Amino acid sequence: MRADPGDQRRLLELQAEDTAAAQLERRVANLPINQRIVALSGDLTLVNDRLVDRRTRLSDAEAARQKAEADVAPVRQRLERDQRRADGGEVDARALSSLLDEIEHLKVRVDNLEDAELEAMEALEQAEAELAQAEAAAVSAEAELSRARAERGVMVDQARAEMAELRRRRQAVAEGLPADLLELYEKLRSRYNGVGAAELKGRRCAGCGLEATTADYDSYQAAAPDEVLRCAECQRILVRS
Repeated sequence: MRADPGDQRRLLELQAEDTAAAQLERRVANLPINQRIVALSGDLTLVNDRLVDRRTRLSDAEAARQKAEADVAPVRQRLERDQRRADGGEVDARALSSLLDEIEHLKVRVDNLEDAELEAMEALEQAEAELAQAEAAAVSAEAELSRARAERGVMVDQARAEMAELRRRRQAVAEGLPADLLELYEKLRSRYNGVGAAELKGRRCAGCGLEATTADYDSYQAAAPDEVLRCAECQRILVRS
């Protein structure tokens, strides 16, 4: 293949724009903020799991409180009823003795049930406090994740603007290049890690970094100026300065 030496040198400009674009894509893909967002997303998942757990605990604590309240209410009512009967003289002496025994038993029962009710209320208060803490942690985690995503959004927008400029400059460089030369460059660039053309610096190919053998270098030197050279080692287009 033959091409104007000026067009061949323009391939290096094209390669510079493509390399810059590839570097920009890698930079965006490996932004430190991306790892932070992943970490914050994981933290938020844990916080939300804890929030669900705390809501479940609160529901269970409320159910336990209601049960304790329901358990003590009829016993308390029966105690009050028996106490009224005993105080009102509605029963004879034998029945009164039995009634007083029952009253003492009911008092002990009420005391135990009221203790259980108090424990249930304390457990409910603790569950409410823990839920409030979990809700606050969830709000904080969501806010921090939102800030990180917004920060990344700014970076990505800046990168998109840079990429648009790189594409504009690339198009300007590519315009007017011979179709066959451009096609070969693109084919090689896709095959060799994004590098389709490299400069011959002294005896060394800037693409693979290897120094040409004496025979290969002599063949490069003997080639016509418009001949499109290929690196003997990496097969990329070799552009003479």
